[in-house]
Amino acid sequence: MSIVEERYEKWVNHPNLDPQYLEELKGMSEEEKNDAFYTLIEFGTAGMRGLLGPGTNRINLHTIRKVTQGYANYIKAHGEKACEEGIAIGYDNRHMSREFAFDCAKILAKNGINSYVFESLRPTPELSFAVRHLHCFGGIMITASHNPREYNGYKLYDDKGCQLVPALASQVIDQVNAIEDELAIDATVTPEEEKRITVIGKDVDEAYYEKVLGIQLNPDVTKDIKIVFSPEHGTANIPVRTVYERAGYNCIPVEEQCTPDPDFSNTPTPNPEQIGAYELALKYAKDNDADIILVCDPDADRMGVGVKHDGDYVIMTGNQSGAVLLEYILSQMEAHGIMPENPVMFNTVVTSDLGEKVASAHGTETEKTLTGFKFIGEKVAKYEKTGEKNYVFGYEESYGSLIKPFVRDKDAPQACLMLAEAASFYKQQGKDLIDVLNDLYEQHGTYEESQVALTLSGEAGANRIKEILADLRKDAPKEIGGTPVVRFEDYKESVIKENGETKELTGFTKSDVLKYYLEDGSWIAVRPSGTEPKCKFYYCIKGDNALDAHEKTLNYQKAMAELTGTNE
Repeated sequence: MSIVEERYEKWVNHPNLDPQYLEELKGMSEEEKNDAFYTLIEFGTAGMRGLLGPGTNRINLHTIRKVTQGYANYIKAHGEKACEEGIAIGYDNRHMSREFAFDCAKILAKNGINSYVFESLRPTPELSFAVRHLHCFGGIMITASHNPREYNGYKLYDDKGCQLVPALASQVIDQVNAIEDELAIDATVTPEEEKRITVIGKDVDEAYYEKVLGIQLNPDVTKDIKIVFSPEHGTANIPVRTVYERAGYNCIPVEEQCTPDPDFSNTPTPNPEQIGAYELALKYAKDNDADIILVCDPDADRMGVGVKHDGDYVIMTGNQSGAVLLEYILSQMEAHGIMPENPVMFNTVVTSDLGEKVASAHGTETEKTLTGFKFIGEKVAKYEKTGEKNYVFGYEESYGSLIKPFVRDKDAPQACLMLAEAASFYKQQGKDLIDVLNDLYEQHGTYEESQVALTLSGEAGANRIKEILADLRKDAPKEIGGTPVVRFEDYKESVIKENGETKELTGFTKSDVLKYYLEDGSWIAVRPSGTEPKCKFYYCIKGDNALDAHEKTLNYQKAMAELTGTNE
């Protein structure tokens, strides 16, 4: 009997199998069985994310229980104080999110660990805030972020409200991997154990809203802009609209997308990185002559931006909106005389160079991290402790930013408020946000940033992604699209190759990322997604103007497809 058949038979015949999964298991084709059971769904350094459904390679009550029991063992290893401080638990609008969240609380309670579970769906940044606000040992967020409706996921946070960094996550991973039978874990609690579960809500909301409203740099700015806003059926609806109402902004919600619908019925995609997320918002914007469009992903850590410019609506990339936010924040801190000593801005190794140039122009240092906001959160915590540098902003190219670090993750409600303020401020100067971006290009050079995500699902897809990275690592190209490669960085092998020399790449946890710097000031990076079956190609292309940068981008994308054999 194959390992797939063995696992399948165990599940379909197990007395503890939750009844909701039996019918689906019995109706599986051989191909579906193989994909559901060929491996164990990985709880890795980025947490756990995958397709919903029965099976060892799926997100379901049993795989959630296994991870939570492993996490409980990790908490107990930290002593009685950790168990008493407990765990804050949040969840989004997805299928089974609420059930998973309260199931987690029950598993923790059976292990003598307190938990604080939100009464209903809340944003990921509010969960991060709640951990510190309630002085918890850590946090659990049930979410699949911007993934399609078929997905769900599980993220863990430390006592600072930051996602677990690899050194801590590896300890949890060891505990999870030590559990052999996910089906044997029972989530039934006694009345006494149930007392360890506390339901939280409005008190935490109000504390969070107060902090978000406190980020304003020009709270008295004339607010004569119209904002079309969509939460894409997710958790941003109440927080963002509440903050806008209290701050005095005119917010026009996309009503059809304000219901917390796990099927995302009224949007082609809940991902602000994809143009389909803006379809209905664009119609609202045109009907209402709106100045800006703001779209949040389901767990409200990412924000996408559309701007009315020269009579049409332009959708900004995360690199562009991040650079404009950075310019506004730093310029206003300088104007108000509140720029701290030794200011530092954080972004990632796959974030555009434009932000670093903006920061430098305002006397602010930039530090790069690996992809994943946990690395930025880790840096924030470090400098808060040492006082060596002072945080002023952090962002990723993937539409996520953090204004003030009372949250230690990407925070769309904060970003929405600051973006509205920036749009209002610049409107008083006769500019829109695209005008500001063009000013930055004029000052620092024109960049076109893009990302190509190659989706390769299943066992064969996972192997192909490994093969692509291995080939690019072994035979690093000397030129791409006719332009010489002048520097190569390998974050897995921790090496830099430049001018015929090889030296050590320091300051980063080992990660499967490759980055090629080109002679014309552009760069290309490649990495597998930590949460999706994708190989991602990042392009930061510098040109003499927008047309030149675009033509170069197309050339480099074609060249990379040919290099990797993915142009078919």
